[in-house]
Amino acid sequence: MITKTSQHIINTFEEEDILPLICAAAALRDGKYLRALIERAKLIGVKEKPLYESLLQNYLFTGYPSAMISLKILKEYCPKFENYSYESWDLNKYRQRGTKNCKKIYGRKFENLISNVKSFSPELSDWLLLEGYGKVLGRKGLSLKKRELNNVSVLTVLTFEDQLFSHINGAFRTKSTIDQIKKVITNLKIFGKAGLSRFGMRVLNKYLKQKGIG
Repeated sequence: MITKTSQHIINTFEEEDILPLICAAAALRDGKYLRALIERAKLIGVKEKPLYESLLQNYLFTGYPSAMISLKILKEYCPKFENYSYESWDLNKYRQRGTKNCKKIYGRKFENLISNVKSFSPELSDWLLLEGYGKVLGRKGLSLKKRELNNVSVLTVLTFEDQLFSHINGAFRTKSTIDQIKKVITNLKIFGKAGLSRFGMRVLNKYLKQKGIG
């Protein structure tokens, strides 16, 4: 059961808070919080498409089983939402879109990133563009800025430091502010796991120090 205090806090969340928290609840496999957050999202008028897109993109980090469970729960609250903008496979489109988005996130470090990943896995280097930034994160229905904030939330609760660092960078490069990123991380305290927020803030502070951002 969610405590009255936690429910009261959930009732204060607005649209900008809710999508990253929904992604985090799904990553934590916490069905009670996921349902409570979806209910809050519906109450404040969050559209079904961004809810769907947020949970769908989670599979990049949490895998198919987690995504299937969370999307099945979402279907309980959006029973008439049938057109999920299914995209037919187009590898050339995915590669072009993925390359564009990845360059937007990594800038001058793009070539080094691809070369580094290719050094230990040519497949993952290719899939990074095709699957990650092309097929999934390049979909319509949710801006890349919002997708990166979702990624920050998920990677914080999964405690993947290197990838969190990269997606904090992605959040900045897609025009999120320091305060927006901090809020995504500190909001995770709602799950009763303060250590996760501390972890996220440590990685964020490491990033800010490295980049010389005050």
